[in-house]
Amino acid sequence: MDAPSPALDGPEALLRRVLALAAPTRPGAGPRDGDTAGREVPAQRLEDALRWLDQPGHHLLGRDDPRYPPLLHETAGAPLALFVDGDPDLLWQPSLAIVGSRGASAGGREHARAFATALCGAGIAVASGMAAGIDAAAHEGALAAPGGRTIAVLGTGPDLAYPPHLAGLRDRIAATGAVVSEHPPGTPGRPWHFPARNRIIAGLSLGTLVVEAALRSGALITARQAAEAGREVFAIPGSIHHPLARGCHRLIRDGAQLVEHPDEVLAGIAPLAGRLALSLAAPEPPRARIHTGHDRLRKRRRAGATDHDRLWNALGHDPIPMDVLVERTGLTPAALSPMLLAMELDGRVVVEHGRYSRSSAGGRPAGRCG
Repeated sequence: MDAPSPALDGPEALLRRVLALAAPTRPGAGPRDGDTAGREVPAQRLEDALRWLDQPGHHLLGRDDPRYPPLLHETAGAPLALFVDGDPDLLWQPSLAIVGSRGASAGGREHARAFATALCGAGIAVASGMAAGIDAAAHEGALAAPGGRTIAVLGTGPDLAYPPHLAGLRDRIAATGAVVSEHPPGTPGRPWHFPARNRIIAGLSLGTLVVEAALRSGALITARQAAEAGREVFAIPGSIHHPLARGCHRLIRDGAQLVEHPDEVLAGIAPLAGRLALSLAAPEPPRARIHTGHDRLRKRRRAGATDHDRLWNALGHDPIPMDVLVERTGLTPAALSPMLLAMELDGRVVVEHGRYSRSSAGGRPAGRCG
């Protein structure tokens, strides 16, 4: 018989396991599964982590937790657990990773902001690594969009910002989005943490957009991991004389989609978004943990058509915000977001400034589309 999962053992047991795996002397990919027998967890470190989790808005999601993001769960090397400061339901919302150079040009930062703002306006969350340069610009662009949501995946503990001058940005993201880390609170940034966190950025997202990158860049690692996970990779071209365009040009030669406008990104993720719309249904209550993943998926598929009909009936030709749809349908934003995205990509829903309406061409529920 299989051993009980960490999530079933309770949050403290899971936390002890994560702390035991998070030894600072391992220059590897961060906390992973493994034999934790005999590894001592300092009492003060456990106490500090428990104190952090006791604060409002702080969460620890194990892989068996129904709130654990499903796209990440299906990737190789998915973390044993995620520390989340903010809204864990956001990790279920369709998202796109925007990454690039820390030493980005002014034009590159502007591209990142513009793409992030446009994508958030279309109902897509933006994920990035909260580094200086392209990452920070992408987060800022998402926050600037009406109702925009963004996910920051850190190479430190969830309570720290690296570089430190981005602490204010970290706090703003936590207030309206989600700050995510596989490392316990208080963990400082170590060189091997940052390449490792890229697999989480890629795994959470439907695709990855590289804005500017040198030939040796962490952004190319994220793009490679996205491709290995079966996700789309996009790159913005630049001048042949610009060293930060060379990484993007290499990606394009290797098969990444060349994009010049956010609509091209939306079109590129449409097939995957459509296939995943049902599997991105809202998390079930904690009691559902007694069921297997297959049981949960079967239940979601049975409920999917009904939920699509409820959403379609709640929509009108006058634009309405997400909170009104939540009130009318009784569904969570995490459940509504993927269905709205599928309807939008099918041409049945229009999104403007975070408000949703039926398109003039729409006529039947997306849940009944053949």
